[in-house]
Amino acid sequence: MKKNSLIILFFLASLLALFLSCVVGAVHLSLAEIFNSISKTLFSGNELNLHENIFINIRFPRALLSFVVGASLAIGGVLMQGLFRNPLIEPGLIGTSSGAALGASFYFLSSNILATVFPYWTLPICAFIGSLLATLSTTGINSSNEKSKSSTTQLLLTGIAVNAICMSLVGILSFFARDPQARSITFWGLGSLASANWKIVTTCTLTLVIGCFMAIKNAKSIDALQLGEKEAFLLGIRIKKLRISIIVTNVILIGIATSFVGVISFLGLIIPHILRGLGILQTKQLVLAAALLGGTVLCLSDIVSRIIIAPTEIPIGIITALLGAPIFIYLIRTKNEFLA
Repeated sequence: MKKNSLIILFFLASLLALFLSCVVGAVHLSLAEIFNSISKTLFSGNELNLHENIFINIRFPRALLSFVVGASLAIGGVLMQGLFRNPLIEPGLIGTSSGAALGASFYFLSSNILATVFPYWTLPICAFIGSLLATLSTTGINSSNEKSKSSTTQLLLTGIAVNAICMSLVGILSFFARDPQARSITFWGLGSLASANWKIVTTCTLTLVIGCFMAIKNAKSIDALQLGEKEAFLLGIRIKKLRISIIVTNVILIGIATSFVGVISFLGLIIPHILRGLGILQTKQLVLAAALLGGTVLCLSDIVSRIIIAPTEIPIGIITALLGAPIFIYLIRTKNEFLA
């Protein structure tokens, strides 16, 4: 199948997933109620009934947030796999997600103080700083071994160590936290879209747009980097500048998304790998396809999390882990050359 046809197929699938996410749930919503709620909100301004209010203020923003976060995680995976030239890399493996969780945990423990500074932006700022520090720690430690033949393996092992440190610190903060704070911290280890609202959707969409722009801007340089660092340097690519740009972009995408929905694993790993298996290799096409497929997969995962034991919800991080872990094991067993 041609690459453009695949992208069109992913686009149509994303629309279907968004629609299903809006109508599926404990409360059944008809098409008439959906259209009436949109019409009243945009045009008449009449008061919404219960079902219309559920669509406008709960279902629709949650569906959009799941798509935007899924797209962000998938693009982050494309960038990190391109930077390290290895399909077994994902943002979570180098500490970006756990660092964001640590920053968010620090916020919850001291929210009474920090919330007075920037009432709305303090949480994403803390998550961004945490994810940036964790990512720089992993890549910085590994950079001292760049000449080693096993630098990729060392990167993975370093990431595991940084993840362990971050989650240990999260555990310490949870130990000293009061019950409401401890419950909020525990949220980061599971992931949930239940807090979706229009302000969060707007913020995550803005970071996704920025991340997409930066990814497409660096697409040709990332493609050149696949030839090797020496070859890319001879082609005029400034390797250090490119590495910094990709890491910052990844932190913006993953850190902000994680600050609102918690840790969602494996999506950034499996989506780019699936797309490469379908023959989509150029970074610019990968970014677009990953955004569509990643958003679709997280939308569908959210639907499963809401209906499998309705009306109770399973944390969405559990669903993505159950999906991604077997695929990750398969990659390790069949792609040993990438760990050599």
